[in-house]
Amino acid sequence: MLIPAVDRASREESLEFLRTHEFGQLVAGGRDREVPVVVPTQFVVVDDETVFLHLAQKNPIWSAVEESATVMLSVTSAYSYIPGYWRAIGDEDPDMGIPTIYFAAVQARCRAELLSRPEAKLEVLRSQLQQKEPDRKTDPSAHGHLLPGIRGARLTILELNGKFKFGGNMDIPHRRAVADRLAERAKPADLEGHGYAMRNIERDENAQAAVSRSGQAGGMF
Repeated sequence: MLIPAVDRASREESLEFLRTHEFGQLVAGGRDREVPVVVPTQFVVVDDETVFLHLAQKNPIWSAVEESATVMLSVTSAYSYIPGYWRAIGDEDPDMGIPTIYFAAVQARCRAELLSRPEAKLEVLRSQLQQKEPDRKTDPSAHGHLLPGIRGARLTILELNGKFKFGGNMDIPHRRAVADRLAERAKPADLEGHGYAMRNIERDENAQAAVSRSGQAGGMF
């Protein structure tokens, strides 16, 4: 995806986004296919380079992965439509404001390893349950008779790209005006987007303040 410099997230930010948004689209292009196979799936980030997931044994994505182990895990959140008049402040004409979309998106290009052995599947299930139900006492092995119906996958992250599009191309007063509007409208995606927008504003304000302090410390000579 196209990522302008002002919208690019760091690897650490992108990884944290995956950890906190554990549902996305798994895309497998296979080989010589007219269209890729795309499936929605829950997943768990095991460490800085590894993702676990499982799907039904009959899921069509497995044949595509067998053809080519390179897959893409794509996750999008905090989608909000920004009306043009939100981007006008002071004496600016609201009708001249340009509407846009705020959103956060991370794409992880991965190498997929298919897991078919029962113990490997159980490792995936335990990792997922530990994240979602840490107090659960029943081990997934108690449902071992169901294991033949699923297949697991270990995804090794090869490349991680994050785009956090929250007004980084505008000055801070305009960005604050939009962030305030998001808080007022207060839809679930708006509130998440408000958090990202304010984080980016505070980051840039701190950076500007650091540059200012550095210039003052330099003196005249």
